[in-house]
Amino acid sequence: MNSKIHYCQPGYAPTASKIFLIAFSEDVPFKSIKFRILDGESRLVYESLAVKDCRCDYTDEFLYRGDFSAVTVPGRYRIVLEDFDAESHLFEISDEWLSRELRANIKSFYFQRSGVELPERFAGVWKRPAAHLDDNLEFHPTMNRAGHWNAHGGWYDAGDYGKYIVNGGVSVATLMVACELRKNADFVGGAGFSASFAQPSSLLDEIRFELEFFLRMQDDDGGVFFKVTPYRWDGFVTPVESDASQKRYVLGKSTSSTLNFAGALAQAHRLFADVDVELATKCIVASIRAYLWAENNPDVEWPHNTEGSGGYGDPDLGDDFFWARAMLYRELKKSDDPVGDWAKITGVNIAELLERIETQIPADMEAYLPTYGLQWRSTQNLAWFALATADCKWTEKARMAFKYTADEIIRLQEKDPYNLSIQKFIWGSNGDIANHALTLYLTCEWFNDDKYRSAAMEQIEFIYGRNPVDVSFVTGSSWSSPKFPHHRISHSDGVDEPVPGLVVGGINEDRQDSQRNPRYFGKSRGMSYADEQCSFASNEVAINWSAPLTAALLLSAIS
Repeated sequence: MNSKIHYCQPGYAPTASKIFLIAFSEDVPFKSIKFRILDGESRLVYESLAVKDCRCDYTDEFLYRGDFSAVTVPGRYRIVLEDFDAESHLFEISDEWLSRELRANIKSFYFQRSGVELPERFAGVWKRPAAHLDDNLEFHPTMNRAGHWNAHGGWYDAGDYGKYIVNGGVSVATLMVACELRKNADFVGGAGFSASFAQPSSLLDEIRFELEFFLRMQDDDGGVFFKVTPYRWDGFVTPVESDASQKRYVLGKSTSSTLNFAGALAQAHRLFADVDVELATKCIVASIRAYLWAENNPDVEWPHNTEGSGGYGDPDLGDDFFWARAMLYRELKKSDDPVGDWAKITGVNIAELLERIETQIPADMEAYLPTYGLQWRSTQNLAWFALATADCKWTEKARMAFKYTADEIIRLQEKDPYNLSIQKFIWGSNGDIANHALTLYLTCEWFNDDKYRSAAMEQIEFIYGRNPVDVSFVTGSSWSSPKFPHHRISHSDGVDEPVPGLVVGGINEDRQDSQRNPRYFGKSRGMSYADEQCSFASNEVAINWSAPLTAALLLSAIS
């Protein structure tokens, strides 16, 4: 009678609940199962009973739930089921595993940097030379535009070598949310962007690297180009080999990319105002120019070219207008003297712009209620965050809106065998799960109720191994973590281990890569994962999945 132990493989925090699941492929005639917790020296420290829970309809498992929350002493432990000859690997009880994973996730953005050398002293065995400088790009032939453009820098979006404003915008904005709330934490960097661990930058400096790319993507008229793309999809080659094999282009200028830019750059003003005034000013001026362009060009479609890079098409831009308006409202309302400078630089009547935005926000609030979590296609939570932190007439309403949403997340978790609130395992389900956790942490910030923190940690523990496939979905985080992510750098750098700290998409019941015959864990919806390079639908990495997990870890580890 085979059994599996599903647990958070890196560890548990000392003061947090410590739940694990025992899974059987068939019903077994036991009301409870005895388990023991042994320390690193195989000494018994705790024993109890795991109680029968339910059958999970999306995995076809019969589950028992065990709880060893009484074990709080830091150390290394394992779970043992003596009657079934089963045990877990060693895991930690400590706060350090959260900090360690946070560091790795922050550094994953460094490994996604484009156009610069990653030297060995910072990147270790994953060092690489500069490639994809992107400082003299032609415009894509579909644009019918002559000339060249400097789009240097920025993060690779995912497992390919494209760079996108839309997905980059929601990713960098998510990271900025956490930085705003933990601005003085060592992980963030603080004034002067001082390095706080063994990498060349803080999270704040990493964000700055992406923002500088964003600023380069703004056209002279205020609109923002959509993406940097090769003409066709690269094979699994290094950035240098990609550079040698084909051209890269600037492609598109759209309302969606311009609004993403406007929202993110207005938020950047708040984050950098007291550490880099010059950058903060550039950001707010660029945001104003972008927003005005979008007002005058409200329906310029995204480029429908997807050969060589992702589409990121979005037919509803109301949420993006809401995001841009709310972030600009927060900054314009707060500022005094700088308003005159911004008016001088932009030639815009700032008071009139603020009044116009303020009259539009109530309709936005009615049309776009908070969602359980951010997505690149649904960005209104960033608008609600802006209002919740704006010290304005809508602040309390915005915080209560988050609370109602968080309460609904908890209600859904309570009905799910794995304590998930997602309704379906979609492409990038780990990003969804992390975003739900982030919503819970934000609510905890404003209402100081531990139930939100505990519920958020339940979601994080799913990502780190307490899931049906027993995979800790972040590279380098555990014995089970992905070894073959759909990530061109990891499969071309000559290093056996993949780049660490990358979040893979995770379980995806739609299995859009089935024609490539990946070996999924099983036929059930909840077993739709394969640790194979070919499984782009379940094993690709993306910055918009890493960003919410990084933000959630920052809020959980530094409280």
